[in-house]
This record gives sequence, structure tokens and C-alpha cells, in this order.
Amino acid sequence: MKFFTRKLMSVVIAASFCFGLASCSKTPAESSAASSTEATTTVAESKASESSASSEESKAAVKTVTEGKLIMATNATFPPYEYHEKDQIIGIDAEIAKAIADKLGLELVIEDVAFDSIIAGVQSGKYDIGCAGMTVTEDRLKSVNFSTSYATGIQSIIVKEGSEIKTVDDLIKGKYKVGVQSGTTGDIYMADTDGGVGEDRVDRYNNGNDAVVALLAGKIDAICIDNEPAKAFVAANKGLKILETPFTEEKYAIAISKDNEELLTAINKALEELTADGTIGKIIEKYIPTK
Repeated sequence: MKFFTRKLMSVVIAASFCFGLASCSKTPAESSAASSTEATTTVAESKASESSASSEESKAAVKTVTEGKLIMATNATFPPYEYHEKDQIIGIDAEIAKAIADKLGLELVIEDVAFDSIIAGVQSGKYDIGCAGMTVTEDRLKSVNFSTSYATGIQSIIVKEGSEIKTVDDLIKGKYKVGVQSGTTGDIYMADTDGGVGEDRVDRYNNGNDAVVALLAGKIDAICIDNEPAKAFVAANKGLKILETPFTEEKYAIAISKDNEELLTAINKALEELTADGTIGKIIEKYIPTK
């Protein structure tokens, strides 16, 4: 602080000096409060700096196939989880993956591939993650790790209106042909003789739409597929309906290479935070409204 008394040096110096001391000195209480405020500010700034550094270290520690990018393999024929809208792939999985990528400071890149090639691609290091309405199974766990679950899916049965198939039991106990998307849990469950119809009664298709075409043409008697795309297919094709009783319920998760534990940990942390702040709930509600 500069004192205006410098201009008045000819005035009594001793008096001026005493005045200056009095005007600039602090009381013990004021000094203590100032020190306390400065200490608090310093601690807060230090914590913020440590938090920022920790966040940057976390981002830097995550290794991906291509530096700065998170490459996601999906099969974009599975509305509302992933599907094409003009030249974009959108849906629940696409938005959740984007939110995760943002948390990790990465750019999301989505690759649209055949569903049954996703696990192999993640395992070989071609893709960072597989996110395609994918259920955790014992067989898949042999090849890849899975994140914590972010959504619940239901496998439903589509039949023609007027079909003799009224229940899941009718389908299993009869001699009906069932269409599935190759490599999905619908495929796995239906091909199993314990709870399914058995391998010889399953017809596999590259995507759900091809199975719908086959059902309408009378080549198969039913389709086993996730409930949300099932609803979309039924809404878009007259003469089809979904059986009231679901075939099974399952949890969806993200496939990650067993060689990248750091990415698994980072994604699980991101999912935890995105669930806690309501982001995932809002994304799911956007595509599957409950009101």
C-alpha cells in the first residue's frame, strides 16, 4: 500500500509515521481471520488441484486401441439400443457409450458390425468395447470381461396374429421353427434343449429385420428377440404380436478385453457416476418412456 502522506513529508514526520502505523496495522482478531481465510483458500485450491491432477492421471492411465479414442463395436439393428438414423448410429447404447467416453476424455467411434463378431473383435484388440444390448453369459466370460450392468432386457416372442402359439410353453413343446439373430442370447437360449427348442428348430438370421421378413413369409413360426426391438418390429409390421409372457429376463453390460483391466475399472467407475447423477436413467427414459 502506498501512503498519500509521502506528499506531505514537510509535516511533522513523527506524527505522520505514527499515523501510518496505526492505519496499516491489524488487530489480532483481524490478523487471525485473514490467516484463516488464506489457509482455507489455499487448502481448497490444493484439493481442487489434486482432484484435477487425479482426473487427468486417470484419463492418461486408460489405454485404448487408438490413442484418444474409444472404439465401440455394435450391431445397429437393435432399436432402441442401437440403430441408424440417416447417417448416424443412435440409441441407448450409443448415448451411454458417449457419456462414458466423455468421462474418460476420449472421442467415441462406433463401428457397425455383425453381432456375432463383436466378442471376437474385442478379444483380439480390434475394438475397445462391445456395446450392443449384450447379456453376460458364462460362455462370453471365457473370452472377455464385462462391466457392471446398466440396463435390464427381456427376451420376448413374436408370432403372427391368430397363431396357434399362445404361450412360451406352446412354442417349446410344439414342433415350431423359431427365428433368432445369430449370436444373441435369444439364439443361445433357444438352441439349448434345456429350456429352449433345440438346435434343429432354430433358424438364424443376420439381424432382427431379416427374421421378421421370414416370419411374415411363413418360413418360421416365431421370433425370439429382445422386447424393445420386438415392440418396434411389431409396430412397423401389421399382423404381428408379442406373447404376453416373456421368455426370459437378462442384464445388459459392456464387453471389454481381458487384457485391459484399467479400462474395465474406468468404465465401471464412469457407469457408477452416470447412474448416481441420473444420466443413464434419463437416456433410457428418452428411448423407453415410462409415462
